[in-house]
Amino acid sequence: MLKVGVLGAGHLGKIHLKLLNQSEKYELVGFYDANKENAEKVKQEFGYTIFNSLEDLIETVDVVDVVTPTLSHFEVAKKVISAGKHLFIEKPITNTFEEAQELISLAKKHKVKGQVGHVERFNPAFQSVVSRIENPMFIEAHRLAEFNPRGTDVPVVLDLMIHDIDAILSVVKSDVKSINASGVSVISDTPDIANARIEFENGCVANLTASRISLKNMRKSRFFQRDAYISVDFLEKKCEVVKMKDAPENPDDFAMILQNAEGIKKQIYFDNPDVAPNNAILQELETFADAINNDTQPVVTLEQGALALKIANQVIASF
Repeated sequence: MLKVGVLGAGHLGKIHLKLLNQSEKYELVGFYDANKENAEKVKQEFGYTIFNSLEDLIETVDVVDVVTPTLSHFEVAKKVISAGKHLFIEKPITNTFEEAQELISLAKKHKVKGQVGHVERFNPAFQSVVSRIENPMFIEAHRLAEFNPRGTDVPVVLDLMIHDIDAILSVVKSDVKSINASGVSVISDTPDIANARIEFENGCVANLTASRISLKNMRKSRFFQRDAYISVDFLEKKCEVVKMKDAPENPDDFAMILQNAEGIKKQIYFDNPDVAPNNAILQELETFADAINNDTQPVVTLEQGALALKIANQVIASF
């Protein structure tokens, strides 16, 4: 079992602590939180071991799970990697693309593995259809959330939209050609609602909307490709696949048939896969353990996390 320590015991950090404590692939050694009062509270409530410093924690473990505010990611990740320890780091990977590139170089130098916490890659609805998303040419994503002051230290693009940016980059096998975006600050000092149109070199267009001032939560993406429409509801963990094929000569009475202006007939049918329930956070943490143990590539590499950050920052720059 890999010895793991958690850096940061806030809302998400406590979830990571609980899951790592349950995991059969890790031995949870303890945690470090710079807020001593919060650290004592977490220790009293759950019984996890507190470390007096980040350095002490790093020295004792094989893997460090960084769940701290984004602004601190770069400095602490540098210490983890330089000590030769594997790194799981929450999204966004760092505050700037340049910082992310430096971490990637360091990880190669010290021969350690890193994974970024883009948890939607492990959403069971997305996992059940991702193999069916083939060369999408139009993508629409809506990620709307009710106001929560916990995420307002960063723009909504880095807080919410980056999830969809990463998911889209994982299925569109093409470089980004251009980005047009707009964002509005309503409650926070940084934009609370944003829309981005990302055009890829292969002609695919992705239209993304993110808001943290909505009256209801929504996390939906739709992928349109030749002869298929695929919908993923990340919140409800549901998906829908609508496909078209050439209509048979003698369709049955209940067949849905479309005919275009040229007289070509297509039959519409539903091909919805089963969605196997999972705990996405536990799965992302355990696949990282597998990557370390088997010396394979993590599901969300530091390079992929850096690219998602680069595109997110380009969205912000185009406001």
